[in-house]
Amino acid sequence: MSKIGLRELARELGVSISTVSKSLRHSHEISADTREKVLSKARELGYHPNPYAGFLRHHKSKTIALIVPELTNNFFIQAISGAESVARERDYHILVYNTNDDTAQEVGILGHLQNGRVDGVIMSLARTTTGSEHMSQLMESGIPIVFFDRICHEIETAKVTTNDFASSFNATEHLIQRGCRDIAFLMLSDTLSIDNKRKQGYLEALLKHDITLPPDRIVFCSGDEDANRNRIRHLLDQPIRPDGIFGSVEKLALSSYYVCRELGLHIPSDIRILSFANLRTAPLLNPSLTAITQPAYEMGARAATVLFKYLEKKRPIIQNENIILRSELVVRESTGG
Repeated sequence: MSKIGLRELARELGVSISTVSKSLRHSHEISADTREKVLSKARELGYHPNPYAGFLRHHKSKTIALIVPELTNNFFIQAISGAESVARERDYHILVYNTNDDTAQEVGILGHLQNGRVDGVIMSLARTTTGSEHMSQLMESGIPIVFFDRICHEIETAKVTTNDFASSFNATEHLIQRGCRDIAFLMLSDTLSIDNKRKQGYLEALLKHDITLPPDRIVFCSGDEDANRNRIRHLLDQPIRPDGIFGSVEKLALSSYYVCRELGLHIPSDIRILSFANLRTAPLLNPSLTAITQPAYEMGARAATVLFKYLEKKRPIIQNENIILRSELVVRESTGG
């Protein structure tokens, strides 16, 4: 029989992890009936508390976790650096976890962290994440979470984002002002909050300028680079193709560059391209990439600052707060700049 933990015990009883934990500690917050039910089920299933986890819950580990969906995106590398600079000032260490944009890995990581090895978590969601139970369970175990960039609206805590809607609106309008009337929008997911805000900004700009486009101009991509290139190739290799491409993330802009080269399309004379991107090499691409640059370092630093404010006050429950930083549209050659 596999080892029984707090999560399994809570699931068997149909109560929260917090209720189980408090019952096992004979907390006065839990009724006598509930406490007895928990203790009885614990004896029945052979539950044994982890003394190391108990020790860490009462003693600071001086470590926080930073969970990101990928490490190939320059945005997340810069955000990690920002959070690390704040942690270093407070004599804390950061454990970096990469979910590879996979919900199962994200769930496993948060479950792994419930044993108290970290004091708090800063995270950005995986592309495929739709539920919030695994995040709620971590917070119920006494470990606070602060979100940045890809956030979970269902969890009440601090969230650090950028002005995605306004940035997307301005970027789309920039393409229109450069003569584009048929703009394709490349996105990763219809569940990610940032992708939906960016899509809404794109659609609002089209509406403002009385531009109506067919549904296939919104192209859903994935984490598979070859599959993304095939989708973009199909988009561009047809008699009536877009005259502009807007990538919701930098890797989709790079895939568009590859496909344009394969098809012999010249940027920006045949097609104009821009993207959300924190690529340090964006000015060196041929042609240089017009990009909406997010304040990634500042976002990581702000998320860490908020988390430490509550850790220092020994308050694991963080108030719901939306912190919005501004992104910048940097015009370069790919849109005729």
